[in-house]
Amino acid sequence: MDDHGVAEHDLVVEALRLEVTEEHDGTRLDHCITAVLPDRSRSQIQRLVRDGHVRLNQRRVRASHAVHAGDVIELEIPAPVPSTPIPEALPITIVHDDPDLVVVDKPAGMVVHPAVGHESGTLVNALLHHVTGLSGIGGEQRPGIVHRLDRGTSGVMVVAKHDTAHAELSRQFADREVEKEYIALVWGLLNTGRRIDAPLGRDPANRQKMSTRARRARSAVTRVTGTERLRGVTLATVAIATGRQHQIRVHLNSIGHPVVGDAVYGGVRRHLAADHRSLASLDRPFLHAFRIAFTHPRDGRRVEFTAPLPEDLQTILDELREQRDR
Repeated sequence: MDDHGVAEHDLVVEALRLEVTEEHDGTRLDHCITAVLPDRSRSQIQRLVRDGHVRLNQRRVRASHAVHAGDVIELEIPAPVPSTPIPEALPITIVHDDPDLVVVDKPAGMVVHPAVGHESGTLVNALLHHVTGLSGIGGEQRPGIVHRLDRGTSGVMVVAKHDTAHAELSRQFADREVEKEYIALVWGLLNTGRRIDAPLGRDPANRQKMSTRARRARSAVTRVTGTERLRGVTLATVAIATGRQHQIRVHLNSIGHPVVGDAVYGGVRRHLAADHRSLASLDRPFLHAFRIAFTHPRDGRRVEFTAPLPEDLQTILDELREQRDR
């Protein structure tokens, strides 16, 4: 160990510099970092603090230390330790299973594949237990994974069982032949037919976020195909042909309609009106991948799979509808 308590063999793969905003003034260090970097769990952040990978104003402090607006947080993200994922008997909903592919309904809070701080408890770990045979194209860490959903997003995903299926499904995603529809609850009154065509790339001010103002960006198109107006919020059906990281969340926020519950892209409100009290229980973005359609890699049939809103989101929606209809 060196003088800072960091093991000499810990290779740093990413260094981040974060400035505390008024929104997080007075909060705990680990809470603040987790809010800014939602793809990393609080236990992982606490471990980074404990292992000396975090500085507050160039000093080591405890994870419980209070931060204030203007403080500077510096993080070092160590390189992952390569490992082969092990099967885990985690509960997942299998929507469809055949010799070529499996379709699952990923729960919110579950990371898709192992990464730093998420060596276990992922969708891949669950698939290795529940499914016989997954393609190897994605490597040991990502067997069968053709596309991903954010950790906080629930919904339907397709996974390849062998390399031929994986290659064909990947081609369809790349050629924009896969139909993907999501259900999102957004702030404000959003209109059906809205089309957002804005390239996405890394936010120049925060590499953990995506932005429509990135210097290097890739094309991305999001379409609002249906809406249901509630009091002060809109339940929207959103379709995407591209699948850029955080695409829907960034695009909707860019037009002034952030996804409710999205702490990273402006979707969290500190003070809720009486009509929105049910939103206080929401601990993740109200975003669910409810439909996917593609051409089956074996016989060329067009197939479609759906996943209903999970209970946490359905309960909130029911309460909002009741408030509106009173």
